[in-house]
Order: sequence, then structure tokens, then C-alpha cells
Amino acid sequence: MPGRLDGRVALITGAGRGQGREHARVLASEGASIIAVDIGKQIDTVSYPLATPEDLEETARIVEGCGTTAFVRTVDVRDIDGLALAVNDGVAALGRLDIVCANAGICSLGTTMEMSPATWHDMIDVNLTGVWNTCKVAIPSLVANPRGGSIVITSSVAGLKGMANIGHYVAAKHGVVGLMRTLVNELGPHNIRVNTVHPTNVDTPMIQNDAIRALYLPDDPDRTREKFAAASQEALSLLPVPWVETIDVSNAVLFLVSDEARYITGATLPVDAGMLQK
Repeated sequence: MPGRLDGRVALITGAGRGQGREHARVLASEGASIIAVDIGKQIDTVSYPLATPEDLEETARIVEGCGTTAFVRTVDVRDIDGLALAVNDGVAALGRLDIVCANAGICSLGTTMEMSPATWHDMIDVNLTGVWNTCKVAIPSLVANPRGGSIVITSSVAGLKGMANIGHYVAAKHGVVGLMRTLVNELGPHNIRVNTVHPTNVDTPMIQNDAIRALYLPDDPDRTREKFAAASQEALSLLPVPWVETIDVSNAVLFLVSDEARYITGATLPVDAGMLQK
């Protein structure tokens, strides 16, 4: 049975693990070949480990196990020249570009009063400028595609509401919504659709670390996964779950990039277990 994305090529940033790896797996399982990029090194202001080159190679093996082709490149989305080279080489190798998942992102913590300038700048540079860089270098290949294409930007529930202790993250995630709304107008005549997805907490290393757990369990030195789950569910969810899984976000991305969403553009799609209604 043919896949919904047979013959198409998708660029995914932040593909080394977490949401990006699952996006790669799900889109490949529907027939897409994947251009997968990730940073492959640590950022000093991020407290949890970021993806390694070996993680990215594992993503490539997963994609190829789905029967499609993976083109991988270790590159930082803050490096627009390196990113452009990676995307252009990937398009040359795979023949086209149909889908862009601007997914790469980081999380760090701090109140506005206490946050260092480096923490602010790293966040904006990765989560906002990195998205702009991704779209900037990919758009020419999408415009050249006679079928048009689809861009999905990973925002957050924090792109639709304010939250304490992550003002830089909130600012970046609101910023990509504004970028999306501009691209909708600029790219619509080329039959290129642009949307954002807005997850709540997702069960990845970005939230499964002690710094995040301390926000929910500040007075408990024994911050287990189970205790964090209970606190997260109470604080965030209307549905009886503490967080969503990567597959839940990937299924939303798959819908948005597929022909089933061919007339959907400019949407801000929550995957939030009811958080925005809480």
C-alpha cells in the first residue's frame, strides 16, 4: 500500500533524537526520504545533553529501516552558511524538497531578572533565528518544486500563552508564530503551506531532567519520574496524562504535511492534552 508521502523529501532539523527523530521515522514510514540535521555538540547554557553525531546516525538507520533514504549532516541551525550547504547538498542528493520541519530547539530556565545575556541570546539564536535560517535556506527549493510544499514550525504552548521562568523561550516560540504568519502570505502564491504545532510537555530529554523537575517539585530532593508525572499532570493537563509522547506531535506534523491538509495554512495546532484550556 503506498504511503501518503511516497516520493517526497523532507528536511528535519533537530533530527538526532526526541521529536525530530520521531518526525523522521513517521514521515519515512509514509514514504518520504529525509534530510536530517542536528547540532552534534553541547551549548553551554543548556543543562541537559544535546544530540550527538552518533544520535543522528541512529536516526539515519531508523529512516533507512523504513525503506527510504537518509541524508544526514551535523550542522548548527545558527550557522546559516553551513545550514545552506547541508540543505543544498541534501536536495542535490535526493532530487527535490517538499517538506520542511523546523524542529530544532533548546530549553533553559531563569527569571527575566536573573537570566544571563548568554542564556537569552542562545535561546533566541537557536529557537527563533535558527527557524528563520532553516526557512530562509529551504524556501528556494520549495519554490522550485512545481507541486509546492509544506513547512511546519515547532512552536509550543508557550508560543500561545505566557509562562514564568522561561521568558526567553516564550518570546522565541511566540516569534516563530509571527514568522509563520508572514510566510503564509509570502509563500501562498507558490502553493507552499506554513503551519505551527504547539506541544505541551513532551516525554523527551528536554523535560526529563532535574532542572525542569525542580520547577514542579521545588521542595522535594527526591524528584522521581513518577512524582514529576503527577505534578506535571496536575499543573498542565485536562486529560489524564502527565505529558504527550513524541508520536503524538509527529502524527500532527504528518497530517499537516500530507495532502489531507492541502488547504490548511496559517494554523496554530495545539497538541497539549487541554493545557491551553486549563
